[in-house]
Amino acid sequence: MEIKFFDSELKVMDILWKEGDTTAKRIAEILTRQVGWSKTTTYTVIKKCIEKGAIRRYDPNFVCHPLVTREQTRELEITEFINKMYDGAADQLVASILGRKNLSLEEIKRLKEIVNKLE
Repeated sequence: MEIKFFDSELKVMDILWKEGDTTAKRIAEILTRQVGWSKTTTYTVIKKCIEKGAIRRYDPNFVCHPLVTREQTRELEITEFINKMYDGAADQLVASILGRKNLSLEEIKRLKEIVNKLE
């Protein structure tokens, strides 16, 4: 399932990905603390996610269940980013990342391991 999220919707989804099924009330409490949203704002964003098919609502207590995974969302976002910024050339993105001068030795090691797994 491919769903494009706005940043506000990602805040709600992030809570569900981290905590699993969560009541709308609890999501609102977390987002009030994290970013200062009102309960109404949070409920509006949850409703938009439900309309997009990203969240299923269960009663009682308006429990929210994520219908898409973080990995599915990352894949879509990365694909869109590569298409938009690198004309679809993933190797150009990787070259750009590798060209950064501030990669740690640990990051370089992990990147080498990833590339070796692809071969």
